Amino acid sequence: MIDDNSKHNAANHGRTRAGSNASSVVQRLSQEFQDSRPPEGFMATTGELASTLAAKRTASATVDGKDRTQAAEHNAERVSSLEDARQMGVGASHTPSSEEATLKTQTGNGARGLECTEPFANGYHFPPKYPWQETTRRGLVSFWKFFITPMGFFWTIYGLNVVAWGGMLFLLLCNAAPAMCVPTCDDIDSPRRLWIEWTAQILTGLFCVTAFGFAPWRFRDLYFLLRYRMLKDYDGLRRLAGIHSSWFRLPGSQELPLDVGPGNVPDTITKSSVPIPEKSMANPPLTGVRAPATAVWKLDYVIQCMVWNTFAQCGLCGIMWGMNRYDRPSWATGFLVAIGMVIAMMGGHAIYLEGKKVKRIEGVPITEQDIEKLARDKELGIPHYNNLGDKKPKRKAKDLEHGGEK
Repeated sequence: MIDDNSKHNAANHGRTRAGSNASSVVQRLSQEFQDSRPPEGFMATTGELASTLAAKRTASATVDGKDRTQAAEHNAERVSSLEDARQMGVGASHTPSSEEATLKTQTGNGARGLECTEPFANGYHFPPKYPWQETTRRGLVSFWKFFITPMGFFWTIYGLNVVAWGGMLFLLLCNAAPAMCVPTCDDIDSPRRLWIEWTAQILTGLFCVTAFGFAPWRFRDLYFLLRYRMLKDYDGLRRLAGIHSSWFRLPGSQELPLDVGPGNVPDTITKSSVPIPEKSMANPPLTGVRAPATAVWKLDYVIQCMVWNTFAQCGLCGIMWGMNRYDRPSWATGFLVAIGMVIAMMGGHAIYLEGKKVKRIEGVPITEQDIEKLARDKELGIPHYNNLGDKKPKRKAKDLEHGGEK
């Protein structure tokens, strides 16, 4: 019995000592925390700094246009204070808040951000990107200005006819109208086969507008190309460069002075880098950087595609108008229609890609509205990437290997 009492007293004494030790540890840590607290009025964590900064940004949003520049400068000072606090070791384990990340982006924090948003050396900046509502509105306005012109009205009606009759032919080939299958869908005298014939004839006539309408200019290009390729006449290539100046650049043109353009070609300039006639050459680059020379084989590719589109249309017309629908082989009609459309689209796609490449390097015209938006957004701290489309540039693998941020 005495042994049991002794054990019980020893256990109580151990728990009392453990509780006393724990209390002393808590008191010591509390005292150390009180001693290490910064003076009153000093923001101890970057979270507090971010909260104050958020309140400041909300207040600055209500100022008028005259005070926006001062508000942007104040935000930059707050970011500097935030970085100073971090360097002092305050809140070292703190995860950056969304406000901090937003301010870093708006102030162009880092060499990469500055490199992508700063204007070119001559002050040029690509047009900014607008919201989709504004982009749609501007697109409709531009289309209306094109539509009310004689050529714009003609090409709009032409395009609508191609889409409408092409869609109808597709639906007929898919048997979308079973009521026309009388007595059967494949009967030569059925309404379905009759409408397929009429639709195909209309489309053949529509395709003749471009294939034969542009034929004189296409064969002119072929003539200059053959002069260059077979007779080694470099003037043939120079004339083609003048005709296709929107996307084609002559070898050596990238070395021309930046002020050389239509009506300003000094006699000291090497003529082999200048199109014929000189007035047809491209304007000086807006960015102050000339696009590199275009590979000549791409010019061959485009001209050959357009010429063979005309040849395919000649074959299609011969089949459609030289034979009746009873004797005409259906495979020949389908092949010529397909090959003519595909070849034309391939040539047009090549022109689009090369033209976009030139615009991405030499720049595109900028309007007064674009300039005003860039200036207004700069005051508000909203960055715009200085490239075609105002898109964030993709980081290359070699940049990531050097430790660049993603």
